[in-house]
Amino acid sequence: MPRAIGPTRVLARFAVRVALLAIFAAFGSVGFNRSLAALLWMSIILCAVVALLRREPLFATTLNHWDECVAFGTLFALVHIVNELA
Repeated sequence: MPRAIGPTRVLARFAVRVALLAIFAAFGSVGFNRSLAALLWMSIILCAVVALLRREPLFATTLNHWDECVAFGTLFALVHIVNELA
């Protein structure tokens, strides 16, 4: 069973990752929206792989990589909708 970390640290880790993704997307050559969408997609895959490797439970009572995966998926869907409307 993996050691659970506090929800504050998980939220801080997520916020730092989103900030880094936004910074990298700002320097993308295909535009911010497309770069951010691609980086969010890669983050979804990365979080799922890490959660599988650490054998984290899918519906745990604490925040883990699966929850980050869902949050990145939600952000990806939001960026995709904004891209379609623009």
